[in-house]
Amino acid sequence: MHATLSDETLMCQYRDGDLRAFQELYKRHNNGLYRFIAWRAPRRDWVEEIVQDSWANLHKARERYEVESSFRTYLYQIARNRLFDLLRQQPVTLASEMGGEEEYECFAIADDSSSPEMSLQQKQQVQKLHMAIRTLPNEQKEALVLQQFNGLSLEEISELTAVPLETVKSRLRYAMQKLRAILQERQGELA
Repeated sequence: MHATLSDETLMCQYRDGDLRAFQELYKRHNNGLYRFIAWRAPRRDWVEEIVQDSWANLHKARERYEVESSFRTYLYQIARNRLFDLLRQQPVTLASEMGGEEEYECFAIADDSSSPEMSLQQKQQVQKLHMAIRTLPNEQKEALVLQQFNGLSLEEISELTAVPLETVKSRLRYAMQKLRAILQERQGELA
């Protein structure tokens, strides 16, 4: 029964004490929340902490929940605020100081039917794309990840990031232009 309900309805039921509603929300959104934070967090060891803190903070705030926006926007805003809290409290170690680029296997494209050579080629392409995305300015990277990896609408991204809709569109347009240029440049280096 819970699987057919909207996120907002489930959150209202959870607010009213229905634990199974929370379980359904967790099942629907935990992976997306993890991906969102994994792209934003400058340190790998922060990702799991922020995700867990986000769910804990959602639990604490459940009695005050009112449907004002999508549940996903609400949840991601909790996570985003927690990330900003950590950034203010702790100095950031750059990825280069941590031993190089981080890899998040949860983004890999899995195709069990392909040959080992094809699988390797797909993995390499995904790694190139991820490296290119990591070079984008934070605002562009955030908008791109929210849209492409988390499926948020332009309106949801606008609400979450507290910028006008046209700014979100511009960030996405510039991000795609930069990605194309980076990937074309890297392709040219291999030729």
